[in-house]
Amino acid sequence: MSESNVATTPSAYARIDTLITREVIAQKVAEMGAVLSRDYAGQKPLLIAVLKGGFIFLADLVRAMSIELEVDFLSLSSYGNATVSSGKVHLVHDLRADVKGRHVILVEGVVDTGHSVRFLLDLLDQREPASLKVCALLDKVPCRRVPVPVDYVGFPIGDEFVIGYGMDAAEGLRQLPYVGVATPHAPRTESPS
Repeated sequence: MSESNVATTPSAYARIDTLITREVIAQKVAEMGAVLSRDYAGQKPLLIAVLKGGFIFLADLVRAMSIELEVDFLSLSSYGNATVSSGKVHLVHDLRADVKGRHVILVEGVVDTGHSVRFLLDLLDQREPASLKVCALLDKVPCRRVPVPVDYVGFPIGDEFVIGYGMDAAEGLRQLPYVGVATPHAPRTESPS
């Protein structure tokens, strides 16, 4: 199934196939919002989105929640322009909010190797939150290199390179309203003369 609002597929990719439609995402995000609202009733949680991949998920998730809450953002670097995490995580932008004594929900678009989530859990735990949980739209369990808890999961997926719904391919295609799998062009081989 193809669902694209992009005029052309970027030259690095032969095609983009839909993995999860916008309708299925919307239904799952509504369910997750209801569960979080129930679990955090009366606690005014702080939802922290990991930029840039988690921003669309966070926006939809907080609109699906029926409780008082706050949001903040932080940014890491571990991919650069690659499609696989380097495993070396760097904090690029820190929080403005103080997490001490707060119920914190770390919101990720996708958890893959676990390096970034482990880095953030360790960093935030040092700041003494009352509780610290991870909420991810996508959980790429086959890619896990570092064990991390993912307390709220939208969709477990395989090791596909996913784009759309906030997740990118070299900073592009975040605007796709669905989660897609980008298939690169086959390497060119020269034919023997």
